[in-house]
Amino acid sequence: MGAVIIASNYLVQFPINRFNLQDVLTYGAFSYPIVFLITDLANRRFGKKKARKIVYIGFGVGILLTIFVSTNFQDIISIRIAVGSGTAFLIAQLIDIEIFQRLRNRSWFVAPITSSIIGSTIDTFLFFSIAFLGTGIPWVTLAFGDLFVKLLMALLMLIPFRILIFKVRDLNIKKNLYQSQ
Repeated sequence: MGAVIIASNYLVQFPINRFNLQDVLTYGAFSYPIVFLITDLANRRFGKKKARKIVYIGFGVGILLTIFVSTNFQDIISIRIAVGSGTAFLIAQLIDIEIFQRLRNRSWFVAPITSSIIGSTIDTFLFFSIAFLGTGIPWVTLAFGDLFVKLLMALLMLIPFRILIFKVRDLNIKKNLYQSQ
């Protein structure tokens, strides 16, 4: 979780300068959705309480790594990125956990896709407004571009989610068989 956060905080500083996307998209949009996959897998496997613990640990590690690795204290944007990232991450992930928990008993894909869509939307607009509001950086178009990619990635993350859920279930079945013998 911490590694994904630090990578995303670093990558969000670089717009994609191909296909005229520099005002619409940063590289961070491609790495950040993995945090929702991690949170949703933890929630499905261990429950809400442990998923929250993972989020808090990820938040702590992510903030520490961001401060020491990618924050330039001479640059206000860099500081705002760190503050925006931490704030948006914590709020969006805790909301993701609550939504996932309420929907966890529906079809396998309902909880992860719904919680990821809502969490990603909250995360995106909190982060971009805190990090870039009033800076001259086209944060609204960047936020919409970022959100589009996050939503697309949320759909793609259903594939590893489904595969890993089966793996976790198989491990639980084997563990229960082993314990009953």
